[in-house]
Amino acid sequence: MTSRTTKQWILASKPTGAPVLSGPDATFELQTATLPPLKEGQILCRVRYFSNDTGQRNFIQSTVAPDRLYVPTVPVGSLMRSGVLAEVLESAAPDVFKVGDLVMDFHLGTWSELVVLDAATSQPLTPLPNGLPLTHYLGAFGASGLAAYAGLAYAGGVKAGDTVVVSAAAGATGSMAVQVAKRLLGAGRVVGVAGSDGKCAWVRDVLGADACVNYASPTFEADLRAATPGEVDVYFDNVGGKVLDAVLTRVRRHGTVAVCGALSSYNSAEPMALRNWFEIVSMRITVRGFIMLDYLDKAPAILGELIGAAADGRIKLQDGETVVEGRIEEQPEIWMRLFSGGNQGKLITELIV
Repeated sequence: MTSRTTKQWILASKPTGAPVLSGPDATFELQTATLPPLKEGQILCRVRYFSNDTGQRNFIQSTVAPDRLYVPTVPVGSLMRSGVLAEVLESAAPDVFKVGDLVMDFHLGTWSELVVLDAATSQPLTPLPNGLPLTHYLGAFGASGLAAYAGLAYAGGVKAGDTVVVSAAAGATGSMAVQVAKRLLGAGRVVGVAGSDGKCAWVRDVLGADACVNYASPTFEADLRAATPGEVDVYFDNVGGKVLDAVLTRVRRHGTVAVCGALSSYNSAEPMALRNWFEIVSMRITVRGFIMLDYLDKAPAILGELIGAAADGRIKLQDGETVVEGRIEEQPEIWMRLFSGGNQGKLITELIV
């Protein structure tokens, strides 16, 4: 019988600004717990990788009322949720999973060394082409890739020849959105927005963007105008804030903003201020929020296309993951790197036990 004692992180208090990692007001608390015996249809797993996502910030505190949020929130005293890639240690669903199988659960995993998962909601993992790491199931071939494709093709309505701008273009979702727009949907011009000259070089040279603009530059707005000499058809927005404000002045009449996230405001106690909001009225811009879960019926076809494109070289995964080794005690700190630009592509924790 496998030991059922595990270390796990719970939400200790809801932050009003950036999560607090230590002290009496710490957002998270590490506890040791004994897991209950498995019920029929459950599996006991050792977590090998955590998915780190900016959207998890909304799980613990959001400006959206809990009954209006697209996923259940994490109540104080409850386990912090995360997508996980894990190895089966015991199975009460032997017809589905056996000991040693690798599984992924993107919605119901937690920040724990050991987790009990429902076999029905856990995804078996099969080898990827060309020996690609299975961790890509947490990023390029997981929610990040699905959101990028669905947001562009369905929420944004990108057509061949369009001019597309993607913010957070060096992040997990943005790096896929750049490539999907350019290489799969046939956009005529793709412009990335990222937070450093080095990241912009990667977005251009590896991901294939026609241009990339550094939002931290004092000449950002002028650089954006120069990078979009024609007007923008679709803006894929991951950040909101000053980047959204600037891009609104570049979107064409009847253009579209597909809103995937609002990273710039997640850790701010201040409301988002937009100077150029009236551009939406003047240019009759469509702003459409979306979540990946809206398009689950299309997920198998999307993933098949993404994996095929990676196999034949149209999608580049070079340096598209930042995998950080860490013990369970370090997980909140690793997750917080998302909000300081400490990653390129998908940020994943490889859990050391």
